[in-house]
Amino acid sequence: MRAVQITRFGGPEVLDVVDLPDPVPGDGQQLYEVSAAGVNYADTHQTEDSYLAPQQLPLIPGAEFVGRPVGGGERVVGLLEGGGYAERVVAHPRLTWPVPDAITDEQALAVVLQGATAWHLLRTSAHLAAGESVVVIAGAGGVGSLAVQLAKRWGAGRVIATASSAEKRALAEELGADATVDPALADDDPKTFADALREANGGSRVDVVLEMTGGNVFDGSFSALAPFGRLVSYGMAGRRPPRPVQAPALMGTSRAVVGFWLAHCMSRPSMMDDAMTELLPLVADGALRPVGGGRYPLSAVREAHQDLLARRTTGKLVLDPTR
Repeated sequence: MRAVQITRFGGPEVLDVVDLPDPVPGDGQQLYEVSAAGVNYADTHQTEDSYLAPQQLPLIPGAEFVGRPVGGGERVVGLLEGGGYAERVVAHPRLTWPVPDAITDEQALAVVLQGATAWHLLRTSAHLAAGESVVVIAGAGGVGSLAVQLAKRWGAGRVIATASSAEKRALAEELGADATVDPALADDDPKTFADALREANGGSRVDVVLEMTGGNVFDGSFSALAPFGRLVSYGMAGRRPPRPVQAPALMGTSRAVVGFWLAHCMSRPSMMDDAMTELLPLVADGALRPVGGGRYPLSAVREAHQDLLARRTTGKLVLDPTR
């Protein structure tokens, strides 16, 4: 089969398309033909070995796929521990879900990882209550574009999205954001960014922040939190950690910082079921709109990573293993 393999760590240049033997299913696993594989920002960390879990070479990146069992069967979307950038994958059926005919491969891939992440960020980690204000960092991205819509659907009082260009800010507003902020305001001073978030919230501090950049964006977002506010950290796209948060800074202001990693939901499949059984019907009915970020041939995987790192994309990127 054709697959993308990493044999050395680095940037997009380490992604090589090669011929490899088909993967062999383990106990309880099934072999699937892949029609589309998802690309995630976390994959760019994998190539550098800068992700949460240490990486072992050689490896095939990719955490989700859409496809059918080899030999025939219904189309499913599934999660993987790795190996998604390939023509065939092995997966545990417990971490696959049937895809309704009304949903495209791209939409299904957006839901299974980005959608489930947005669902759990708001429900499980932030415990969003009706009327609360929500800041969605990278509101035009894969997770952010869905988080904006879900926050509005679930009764957020005001949704504020950050996005790095006028076009992305317009998209976030089209999806339901009440206001948008340029994250570049955090480049020089996190206080400037915090002030902009408060201004976008009518001068008041904010209740919930979904944060995936780190550095000054995290610092400014934390400063903007109201008493009993929650910042949920689920990424570090800026590659720079924020200032350490000390316990007195939490106690003295009744604020919380919560970490989230979808891998822990994968180890508890019922948590994934909770998200998927709500999200898939919403997409099928047109009530939730996953944003497509482009369908790249498997042979153009380096270009996909380059576009992602350069912030040239919005929404969900996918690879087509047939091309």
